Amino acid sequence: MSRAEIGVFGGSGFYAFLDDPEEVTVETPYGAPSAPITIGTIGGRRVAFLPRHGKDHEFPPHLVPYRANVWAMKDLGVTRLFGPSAAGSLRRDIAPKTFVVSDQAIDFTKSRAYTFFDGPVTTHVSFADPYCPELRASLVASAGDLGIEHRDGGTMVVIEGPRFSTRAESKMFAQVGGDVIGMTQFPEVTLAREAELCFANVALVTDYDVGVDGIAPVSHHEVLKVFGENIEALRDLLFAAIPGVPSERGCTCGRSLAGSS
Repeated sequence: MSRAEIGVFGGSGFYAFLDDPEEVTVETPYGAPSAPITIGTIGGRRVAFLPRHGKDHEFPPHLVPYRANVWAMKDLGVTRLFGPSAAGSLRRDIAPKTFVVSDQAIDFTKSRAYTFFDGPVTTHVSFADPYCPELRASLVASAGDLGIEHRDGGTMVVIEGPRFSTRAESKMFAQVGGDVIGMTQFPEVTLAREAELCFANVALVTDYDVGVDGIAPVSHHEVLKVFGENIEALRDLLFAAIPGVPSERGCTCGRSLAGSS
């Protein structure tokens, strides 16, 4: 089977990434991943891409096979994962079309399979800083070089979906420290940590969330429209950031399970 060192989970509407890809099928203990995985080369680095919602967006956020997706990437040799996603803004000063390179996250999901360790082996992985500093640094540097409007750091609130928030919920999420809001980072980022993979998110802000004063409710169609308008910028960012990822890991992500059980 072909191998890769860097993986990318596509977000809403982000289904075309690699040129001239090789498609591979991976079986996992958790069933099939969202779709076959495509592998290609970017800047001399072997990269695997998987649309987390499936090729035809058939998996809503609460039914994405997160464990199968992360397991499949690790099985292919991936050690670094990028998880770009669409997001709503919870702050007036984070405008639509801004790229937020998240450094924190808050989990408000409810019913998902969160862990690879359901017993009899158990673990309690450290998760104070959910996103890899090396991958974040590559994204931030590349966004600056490309002149992309971006924010270095931000707290991603993750809700169950597939519905959007009520006005009261949206205001609460901002009050507890959220900057942007989405539906897919959990348990994706947690599973990556358990698998000792580096993980980073770039949230493409598509709209202001409904709790931001004076903002009308948004539709999924409107979210996809804005995301689609910025896919090329996101693709450019990833194509620039991936070659800049250090060849050797200097972070602690690869030792996440040490002392955790």
